[in-house]
Amino acid sequence: MRKKRWRSKRWDELSPGKKVLAMALTSVQVSLAVSAWTDLALRPAREINGRKGVWAAIIGINFVGPLLYFRRGRRRPWRLPRPFAGRR
Repeated sequence: MRKKRWRSKRWDELSPGKKVLAMALTSVQVSLAVSAWTDLALRPAREINGRKGVWAAIIGINFVGPLLYFRRGRRRPWRLPRPFAGRR
């Protein structure tokens, strides 16, 4: 007996509800990635945990990458090393 192979459905085979869900999830994923890449590009390297190039690659991983960057990739303001001001 042959096993039936699973194949993904084509766009025109999806129900209208599933099309809306797919477009909404795609929109959220792209928005997260673009906002994470923008933040990474504008943030100074000293405020990033690790190398920027590595984080840029990680952000490209579906939903997980941008969320991981926002949670672990950025240093918190209260944890940044303070510049030495000296005595006045």
